Amino acid sequence: MIFPAVLALLVWAYLLAGHGRFWQAGPFLAEAGRADGPAVSVVVPARDEAPVIADSLRSLLAQDYPGRFEIVLVDDGSTDGTGDIARGFADPRLRVLTGRARPPGWSGKLWAVSQGVEAATGEFLLLTDADIEHQPGHLSALVNKAETEDLDLVSEMVALNCESFAERALVPAFVYFFALLYPFARVNDPGNATAAAAGGTMLVRRAALARIGGVAAVRGALIDDVALARAVKRGGRIWLGHSRLARSRRPYPGAADIWRMVARTAFVQLRFSWALLGLTVLGMALTWLVPPAATLFGHGAARLCGGLAWAGAAASYLPTLRRFGLSPLWAPFLPLVAVFYMVATIGSALDNARGRGVVWKRRVYAEKQA
Repeated sequence: MIFPAVLALLVWAYLLAGHGRFWQAGPFLAEAGRADGPAVSVVVPARDEAPVIADSLRSLLAQDYPGRFEIVLVDDGSTDGTGDIARGFADPRLRVLTGRARPPGWSGKLWAVSQGVEAATGEFLLLTDADIEHQPGHLSALVNKAETEDLDLVSEMVALNCESFAERALVPAFVYFFALLYPFARVNDPGNATAAAAGGTMLVRRAALARIGGVAAVRGALIDDVALARAVKRGGRIWLGHSRLARSRRPYPGAADIWRMVARTAFVQLRFSWALLGLTVLGMALTWLVPPAATLFGHGAARLCGGLAWAGAAASYLPTLRRFGLSPLWAPFLPLVAVFYMVATIGSALDNARGRGVVWKRRVYAEKQA
């Protein structure tokens, strides 16, 4: 057991010291007031969001942004009255569009976003999910960040629900693993090719969107936020951080709900490659399973190396736990959480092999879209 234990320790030495400070507590978007501001169009694709859409729209309409802003909600074939709830606001700043039929080759969400962008008039476009609740200063802070640092895309990982036992056990790790895949420091470095965004909040310059060919440039993407960030960063500057000014209202009460969220795109992330899946499982086993196994069942140097690697993994999780207001006692159990995500990734591949493809909002995407 000494060889895998030493290898696991070396992996964690690299992750902690050389992997873009993925474990860091921030960065955070600073709240900032403005005397004026460019026109902004908020585009909200919405499909069956009746439980959360009213709170989301109220928070958007309550923005204290000093410039002109409008909200364009695209009702994407909802069957639960989402569009009727939105129309009930009767606010001149809010337009509700009935989504048109989805053309071949488009993901449902991006087709809805495209229709909203087509109707929008602002210099900046805030692409936000229908379950996000925004603090009054959020829009001003986003625009201020983009303007003062000359950014083409400003995106945030919004605060996620963390109330049920399943959410406390699994949701913080979702954010942690996202940062492990896409270290924010590398995303925010113009000289680094790493690009990512978080779909709940993406403020993009209209000129930058036009430069890449509009939403159509990523029309088939199932991990649409990352695809958009990659396209924008090729010729511009982007920023990704954690949000104190926005939170998701979408609940994940049970482990099965989080499993579905992960399995929806895990195999897409691996580009539908079984070879990449095999390498990923081996890498996750080395990173997450070997340290506790060597600590609990190894001897001598193997136990020492395993213990140091396990301690490093737990320590790297502490900033994420603090951000969610959770006890540090969750940290040693991160390997168990990693097993859940590893098995969900395998489940995603098996779903694809059975012909189920990606299922989301009553739509099935069986084709291999990036």
